Amino acid sequence: PRGLMEGMEDAGEEAGEDAGEDAREGAAAPAARVHFRVARFIMEASVKLGMRSIPIATACTIYHKFFCETSLDACDPYLIAMSSIYLAGKVEEQHLQTRDIINVSNRYFNPSGEPLELDSRFWELRDSIVQCQLLVLRVLRFQVSFQHPHKYLLHYLLSLKNWLNRHSWQRTPVAVTAWALLRDSYHGGLCLRFQAQHIAVAVLYLALQVYGVEVPAEVEAEKPWWQVFGEDLTKPIIDNIVSDLIQIYTMDTEIP
Repeated sequence: PRGLMEGMEDAGEEAGEDAGEDAREGAAAPAARVHFRVARFIMEASVKLGMRSIPIATACTIYHKFFCETSLDACDPYLIAMSSIYLAGKVEEQHLQTRDIINVSNRYFNPSGEPLELDSRFWELRDSIVQCQLLVLRVLRFQVSFQHPHKYLLHYLLSLKNWLNRHSWQRTPVAVTAWALLRDSYHGGLCLRFQAQHIAVAVLYLALQVYGVEVPAEVEAEKPWWQVFGEDLTKPIIDNIVSDLIQIYTMDTEIP
């Protein structure tokens, strides 16, 4: 059966082809497609490993932050991704076995393949994940604890639910959509470019826009509802976050 390393190598080659194709087409950020694919792998593998939303967000953030410091040519992005999952489990106290990460990754790359044998290649990959984790820690200067938007979004949703009338809230899935937007934002590097509070407001703003839900008395209010949640938040910041989110969804339609 095909091994995990072959699957990772194929994925890496596809990533390289994507980057080359984007460069020929004059894309602004050729690496963005690669990182999108790898972030999708992190999310899907993490769900299968039973990770909660915060550890998954931490794994994605570690991955994106690492490649802010390092070029794609320097390291295998999927190996960094597996190490990011392993490290995020430690940071967020949801410890994972390297064996489980390897088995889930093998199934991801080789859906119809056999489980990996506990042979020398398995142990080499396990050692690679552990060693790579140490590399990631050094590159990030051991700064791997992050403030995520999740707690802010929960607070903002509860506040907004009290502002809106019950009928408007119940007939539109604003909350579900906002959580989905937040989750998908980790396909890109929004988590590194914007404050957690601002991302939380922006995904809520976009969810309300999608369903055409208006916040009561906003016209008469001294300030817009979103500024109540963040004094330093401006409309251009929200627009920038929303624009980045739309780019992520555009990329999603272009990548199989």
